[in-house]
Amino acid sequence: MNRRNFLTLTGTFTGGMLLLPDFLHAYGTQSNLVVGEQCVVFVQLNGGNDGLNTFIPYENPLYYDYRTKIALSKDVVVSKNSGMAFHPALKDFAQMQQNGDLTVIQNVGYPEPIRSHFRSQEIWQTATDSNKYINEGWLGRYLDLQCHDHNPTAGINIDSIDNLALKGIEPNSITVKDPNKFKIKSDKEENVTLSENPQLDFVRKIANSVTEGSDEIQKALAKSKAEISYPKTGLSKNLEWIARLIKGNLNSKVYYTSLGGFDTHDNQLAIHERKLTELNDALFSFYQDLKQSKMLQNVTVVVFSEFGRRVKDNGNGTDHGTAAPMFIIGGNNKGTILGNNPDLSNLDNGDLKYEIDFRSVYASLLKEKLDFDYSKIGIKNRAVSGLF
Repeated sequence: MNRRNFLTLTGTFTGGMLLLPDFLHAYGTQSNLVVGEQCVVFVQLNGGNDGLNTFIPYENPLYYDYRTKIALSKDVVVSKNSGMAFHPALKDFAQMQQNGDLTVIQNVGYPEPIRSHFRSQEIWQTATDSNKYINEGWLGRYLDLQCHDHNPTAGINIDSIDNLALKGIEPNSITVKDPNKFKIKSDKEENVTLSENPQLDFVRKIANSVTEGSDEIQKALAKSKAEISYPKTGLSKNLEWIARLIKGNLNSKVYYTSLGGFDTHDNQLAIHERKLTELNDALFSFYQDLKQSKMLQNVTVVVFSEFGRRVKDNGNGTDHGTAAPMFIIGGNNKGTILGNNPDLSNLDNGDLKYEIDFRSVYASLLKEKLDFDYSKIGIKNRAVSGLF
């Protein structure tokens, strides 16, 4: 049996009930992972978010020269600060920064950038060089070392498909679309003699992950509720679930979800405004929920995309580019702007030059928030300073 293919089949649950044969429930139990109180929540913006129209260099005349069709005027941008400002749809991002709870990291990327969605997402999710390929994600490698005994809920991915970032050798994470429907049903337990077949034992271990993961998620949901009313969008619902699992003491170290629709080659102004509004409203609700629960200091939210867009517009939108900003919310971050403003006079064949490697941000998260030596999973970049 292909171990990885089996993990894909058994580690993903898209809602509804999963029925398992009784003998698969006989593989013992493991305790939850509890390491401090900190956890990290990742929001991945799929499609390549246009960073220049998200956090905008509104005082740079080159911005308007390059973007004659899609530039945001100085009159509509919000929270002007040192030549930069937020898209008007991100008014609550601006509020979170004014509260000291949001840091912008500018010009984030990596050497020899790839403009393929799939490949660039893979690079971000594995934290490897653009010319190297590995099977395990950077968070999966972290969880493999952190979870000395297998723990199925150390990482939670709220989505309909698995995320490579969480893939490790051990099944230490679960993907689930609707935690409320993630319930395991089986008939009565039966005693089963374990075989000496390691593949069968692995099957049983996966099955136990499913059972235990379901139990722990339901216990966390039973102990929590939404403190505020979230918008009726997909991302809002996902973040509401994550907030409930955190408040219900699931004790997962990593939560992951995503928002698609950022591949704005055409009709960008309308599409981008709609997607940023969904992002803003969902994250601000999550932020308020955690703040009201007095848990914001323990939760760090990371917002990123696999690449930015080209500096010059294509007439009605933008094409695939390179560097873009990342946003860090909560976790006692310093609420500042890190890095230089985008240098529109010094481009690399029409693209922004990255200044901060995304793996340096990962290193800072692992070191400062998860108390982990990032070199153990192959990250060689130095941690970003001034973030926490």
